[in-house]
Amino acid sequence: RCSTVQYIPKLRQFYILLKLKGPVCNISMFPCSGIHVDSPPIIPTLTTSYAHGTSSTSLLSATLGECLLRTVERWPDREAVVFVQDGVRKTFAQFQQEVDQAAAGLLALGLKKGDRLGMWGPNIYEWILFQFATAKAGVILVSVNPAYQVKEVELALRKVGCKAVVCPTQFRTQKYCDMLRQICPEIESSSPGHIKSTRLPDLRSVIVLDSRQPGMFHFEDVMQAGSSQFVQQLQDLQKKLLFDDPINIQFTSGTTGSPKGATLSHHNIVNNAYFVGKRVGYTWRPNTRICLPVPLYHCFGSVGGGVCMGVHGTSLIFPSAGYDGKANLAALESERCTFIYGTPTMYIDMVNQPDLAKYDLSSVEAGIMAGSPCPPEVVKNVISLMGIKGIIIGYGTTENSPVTFCSSPTDNLERKSETVGYIGDHLEAKIVNPTTGEVLPLGMMGEIMIRGYCVMLEYWGDEAKTQEAIGKDGWYKTGDIGRMDAYSYCRIEGRIKDMIIRGGENIYPAEIEQFLHTHPKVKEAQVVGVEDARMGEEVCACVKLVEGQDCRAEEIKDYCKGQIARFKIPRYILFVTSYPLTVTGKVNVFLSNMFITRSCCSVSTCVEVWGLSG
Repeated sequence: RCSTVQYIPKLRQFYILLKLKGPVCNISMFPCSGIHVDSPPIIPTLTTSYAHGTSSTSLLSATLGECLLRTVERWPDREAVVFVQDGVRKTFAQFQQEVDQAAAGLLALGLKKGDRLGMWGPNIYEWILFQFATAKAGVILVSVNPAYQVKEVELALRKVGCKAVVCPTQFRTQKYCDMLRQICPEIESSSPGHIKSTRLPDLRSVIVLDSRQPGMFHFEDVMQAGSSQFVQQLQDLQKKLLFDDPINIQFTSGTTGSPKGATLSHHNIVNNAYFVGKRVGYTWRPNTRICLPVPLYHCFGSVGGGVCMGVHGTSLIFPSAGYDGKANLAALESERCTFIYGTPTMYIDMVNQPDLAKYDLSSVEAGIMAGSPCPPEVVKNVISLMGIKGIIIGYGTTENSPVTFCSSPTDNLERKSETVGYIGDHLEAKIVNPTTGEVLPLGMMGEIMIRGYCVMLEYWGDEAKTQEAIGKDGWYKTGDIGRMDAYSYCRIEGRIKDMIIRGGENIYPAEIEQFLHTHPKVKEAQVVGVEDARMGEEVCACVKLVEGQDCRAEEIKDYCKGQIARFKIPRYILFVTSYPLTVTGKVNVFLSNMFITRSCCSVSTCVEVWGLSG
C-alpha cells in the first residue's frame, strides 16, 4: 500500500529485483520462453519445454561468395586449406583466385544459375574448390555420398537432375568413372559437354579430376575455359544472386527408404556457420587451425568446415582423403592444429590408438564432437587422455543446416558430457508429445522440433515428404527424442524410429549405450532391438572391448543389475571387433539390425560380417 508519491520508486525497485532474479517477459504474466544466448545461460528462465534463442547479433544477409570475399580482404596471406597427404596448401588469396577461375569455367561449360552439379568423391582440394565455385556461379552443389554404388548414385543424380558431375577416376575400391559409364554408356561416344543419356536425361558434362577419359572434361579444361567473356559474365551474375537462393542439396540417409535431397540456401548455411563459429570461439580465437577428418559431403564437413572457413577465416587442415585415425593425430602435431572435429566413433578411435602418448597435442585447445549421440565416458576420455579441455558437443540434422543446439567451451564437465548444449541464436525449439503435438513440461521426454532460419527450403522435388517434415507453422520434426531443462540445455535420448518396444515398455538405445560406456572393459557399445515372439522386441548390445581385455556376457549383465531398470538390461550380448559404418563415421543401424537379427539363427553370419567373438 503506497501513496502516489511512493508508488513509482517502489515499482522501480520491484522491477530491478525481478531483473536480478531473471529475465522479465514483457512485464506480464506470460511464461518466459526467451533464453539470451550471447553467453551460456546462468538463470533458469524457461517454464515449459519451449525455448527461443535471443541474440544481440543480427542474422547475416550475405551469399557465401560475398562472405569469402570479405574474409580474403581481411586475411589474404593466411592459409585457407591444407591437404596434408596431397601436399596442397592455399592461402585465402590463392583460393579466391582459383574459385573465380573455376566459377567462370563452369559458366563457359554452359551451366546456368539454378543448375545442379554433383560432387562425388572423398576429401580432396577440388571438393572444397567447387563448393565455393558453384556458389559463386549460382549453381547448386549436390553432395553425393562417395560410398554410393551404381544404383544409389543413379537415383541421386536423376532425382535432382544433375547437369554436371565432378569426380576423381577412382578412390580406393570406388571406380567412379567406370560406374558412370555403366549408367551412361553413351558417354564413350559423346563429345565432352554433349552427353545425352537415357537413364540420366539432364546430364551433359562429367569433369574428371585426375585423368583424361573419353567423353569427359578434365579438371584443367574447366580451369582454362573461363575467358574474359565469362569472367565478366560471372561479375554481372553476382548482382542477381540472392541469399535465399538454394546453394546445396544434401542427401539424408536412405536406410529407411530412398534418400531425400535436403535443399539449403546461402542464408541457411552462412548463418549456421557464423553463429556456431561464434559460439565455439572463432570470433576471438586467433588464427584457428581446424583438423577436419569428417567427410565434406556431409553437413558437418561442408558447413562446419568449408563454410566456417569462408565466413570466419579459419584454416582447414585435411589429414587424409579418407578417414585415418593415425593421420589425424599426425596432422594435429605437424600442423599445430588448435581445433579438431569428429564423430564419437572417430574420437574413440583416436583415444584408443596404442601410441597416442607419443603425439604432441599441446596445440589443440578445443574440438567439436557431433554427428551421433556422444556417450559421456567418451567425452571424459577425450578431455583426460587427449587433453582437449575445450571439447564442445553439437546437435542438429542435415535439414537444419545442421546445428541447432551447441555447448560452450566454458560449460562444466556435466553439461558437456550429459547434454548437447543450449539453443542456437535466433532459433526456436520445443519438446512435444509425438502423438498430440502438445508442448511438454520441463524435463519430460518427447520429440524435438525446430523452427527458424536454419530450416531447409524443401526436400528437392518431393512436396509430400517436405510437408510431412515441416508443418504449415514452420516447425521441423526432427524424429529425435530429447528433454530440455530450464536453461534450454537438451539431452538426447534416441530416435523415435530406433526406439525398442519391449513388452510395452519404451526403451531408448542411447541411454543403455551411455551406461555401458562406463564399464572399464568396454571401448564402445551399440544397442539395437531384435524381434522376439513373446516380448515383441528384446535388447541386444553389441560390445567392442578395450584391446587386450576379456569379458563374458554375464559380467556385462551383472554390471547392469541395480544400475539400470531390469527391463533395459540387454538380453543378448555380442562381442564384436568392428561395426558396419557409414562414410560419416556413424554406425549403420540399419545394417546392424539386419545382421543381428540374422545372427539369432546364424552365428556364422555375424562372425563373417563383424568378426564376433561371443
